[in-house]
This record gives sequence, structure tokens and C-alpha cells, in this order.
Amino acid sequence: MLHPDRLFPSDPIQRGIARSLYSEVRDLPIISPHGHTDPAWFAKNEPFPDPASLFVKPDHYAFRMLYSQGISIESLGVRRLDGSPVETDSRKIWRILASNWHLFRGTPTRMWLEHAFETVFGVTERLSAESADRIYDQIQDCLNRPEFRPRALFERFNIEVLCTTESPLDTLEHHRAIRDSGWTGRVVTAFRPDPVVDPEFEGFAANVEALGGLTGENTATWTGYLAALAKRRAYFKEFGATSTDHGHPTATTADLPQDEAARLFDKALKGNVTPAEAELFRGQMLTEMARMSLEDGLVMQIHPGSFRNHNPQVFERFGRDKGADIPSQTEYVRALKPLLDRFGNERDLTIILFTLDETTYSRELAPLAGHYPALRLGPAWWFHDSPEGMRRFREMVTETAGFYNTVGFNDDTRAFCSIPARHDVARRIDCAFLARLVAEHRLPEDEAHELAKDLAYNLAKKAYKL
Repeated sequence: MLHPDRLFPSDPIQRGIARSLYSEVRDLPIISPHGHTDPAWFAKNEPFPDPASLFVKPDHYAFRMLYSQGISIESLGVRRLDGSPVETDSRKIWRILASNWHLFRGTPTRMWLEHAFETVFGVTERLSAESADRIYDQIQDCLNRPEFRPRALFERFNIEVLCTTESPLDTLEHHRAIRDSGWTGRVVTAFRPDPVVDPEFEGFAANVEALGGLTGENTATWTGYLAALAKRRAYFKEFGATSTDHGHPTATTADLPQDEAARLFDKALKGNVTPAEAELFRGQMLTEMARMSLEDGLVMQIHPGSFRNHNPQVFERFGRDKGADIPSQTEYVRALKPLLDRFGNERDLTIILFTLDETTYSRELAPLAGHYPALRLGPAWWFHDSPEGMRRFREMVTETAGFYNTVGFNDDTRAFCSIPARHDVARRIDCAFLARLVAEHRLPEDEAHELAKDLAYNLAKKAYKL
């Protein structure tokens, strides 16, 4: 199923250059600096239970497409918040995926899944209603063997480091278990403070109170609240964290006088803020997080532009991260100015910007990152983590920001077995892009070989301090 020249240019000259570049980066170790895999997998190292639990239930890329065609989320085995029954027969769930495989034609999801089927589990026939049970049995047979347990796959995938993402309220017990187990695989956490910095996050006041309980700080006060956040950041660093991650609706930042910030915080705790005030508070907290990053060295990632939980019925039944987050228009130049006025010129601070609004690549993001020492551009992300999305990213940002104001690739996934596939796609697309520059005599070939390695490995490792 996997053609050796997939994603390479059809032009024979460019294809030959791309092949040469790819041959040098294909087997480089994987740096996975941002993602959402479950650290419990590596702490417990128990077998993955079945193909549906591995490929369907945790992957919103898979079940959102099926849901869009009228297939219920319950029938795919995704747990409901109220404990109501959902499908528990994994073979039935797998058959639904197989019977609807045509829905994924031309999508990166199909590319990732077929890569995992073939390279990890040796599946060489196309998934369909007719082949569903055979492929299910073949994958299940593999999952029953020790060489397919999480730690063994981690090593087989040649992952040098994998970063998960946890809330400040997480005790990090799984990361502690990994550290204490003696296993040499490097799985580290990242600090995602959204539940305690967003007044519109469900349970915000209770979350802030719980933050105080974890840290011994009085989080009913502004100074105690900031001190508690600093303590949790330090705690995360003990478990390998090198970055923070901020999933705000917009890129708005603010730099209020501290007494005004304290008054706004009091209103947020009481649940009395308007939507505009909630946005202002989130913006203030991005600036506070930048200040803390300059002090403790954590790299800061800002992931704005998603209208999260757009479907209220899905959110009420299944909770967050169930395929109903939708990209929205996002502005950066004015939104980031308060933060950049204060910290943009700091060479010891790294802020990685992402976007779901591709119209901002050449107009806003590339010029910003091409000027401010503190800024770097994250790769094409989420809905644009695709061959065409990656091409557009390189075409639209390189002339202004260059390559070295970007940070390589991150897979940002919950689907563990898709990690090698996603990195392989990124490496192929970057090699294809570089091959075109070489063929057009815009880049010497020896520099393209150096760049290919930087894009595949070195930039991410450096940017995320890994």
C-alpha cells in the first residue's frame, strides 16, 4: 500500500533530489515535543486491548469523520459523561470503521492509519467490510505479544523523547512511575494551565481552589494565585517539562497594572466577568506566563484560534476533545503587542506561535517571527497537519521568516501509532520542498541536505530545549 515515492514531486529531477534528501533523514530519531498520548500507557506498560481501542476510540480525527456521516459516537465506544451505555464490542466498532473506509479517501487520517497498519502490524491489504475481520485478527494477534506493548513500540519507533500534556491539577503520578521504573525511554510532561487561567473553563473557581490545595498557597488572592502557578511549573520541571502550552480562543494579550489584574481576578473567581473581561483575563495570563517563562526557562507555546466544543450536544454528552473544535479567524499583530512590548526582545525567551488561520502566515506570523527574537513559528497544526497544509506553510512563511525561525515538526496527537507516520509525512514534504528549491537553483544541494536534517530533528530539539 505504501509507495516508496509517496508525496515526492512527479517531476523526475525534483523527485531524485527529494529521494536523496529523504534517505538521510528517514531514520533519524523522532523528537515529539508536543502531544497528548497517555503517560499511563508507558507507566503501566500493559498491552493495548484491541484494534478499536488503539485506532478508533482515542482518535477524534477518526470518529469525527464517522460522526459527520450520521454514525453515533456511542456506536464507536466513546465513553459518555453520564455513564450511559455505549458500544463495548470492539469488533463491531472496527467493522464500522472498515465499512466506512471510503470516507477517508484523500485525507491524512487514512495516510497515517495505513502507514501504521503496514509498518507496525504488517497489514498489506486494504481495509474494507470484507477484510475487516482478517485485519482485526492480525492486529489483535500482534497486540497480544510483548513486542507490541507501549514501551517496546516506543523503542521500535525510534522515539528519542515524547512530551505529553497535563493540567496543573494533575499529580503526574504516571510520570513519577515512569521515572521510578528504571526504563530508559524519555517521556516528559508539558504544563497546560487552561483549567486555572480561563474564567470560562468549566469549574474555574473550584480548579483555582484545588490549585491552592496542591501548593499550599492562598489562591483566593492574586499574589497567592501567581505563586501557586509558579510552584506547579517548578513541579512539572521536576518531571522533565521544558514547555508550557496555552490553548486560548484568541491570541489576545494584556499587560495590566497589577492592582487592576487583581481586581479582575477577584471578579473571575466570583463568576462575575463578562465575556470581554474573561478574554482580558486570559490575555493578562499569557503575559504572566511569559514573565514566568523568562524566569524559569520553560518554552511557551500559544495555540489560539479554535472555537472549542462548538457542538453543545457532543460536549454535554462526551466532554472536551471529541472532534467538535472548529478553526476560527485569528489576529496576531495587535493581539500580541502588549506581550511583545514587554518581552518580545528577550533573547532568553522562546514563544512558539501556532495558527489555524492560514491567512495570517505571510501577512502576520512570518513578519513577526522574522523580527522578534523571542518568537518562533510552530508547524502546520491540527487541521493543517497534512501534505497540502505543510506545503502551504513552507511556501508562505519561508521568504520572510526563513527556516530557522520555525521549529521543525510536532505531531500533536493522541494516536500513538500515528506518530511515526506523521513524522514521515513531514520529512517527505520538507524534502520535496527543498528539492524544488535546489532544482530551481535557489538553494545549493549541500545546504539542502543540512536543512533537511535540521527540519526533521535539530530545530525541534533546540527550540524545545530537549
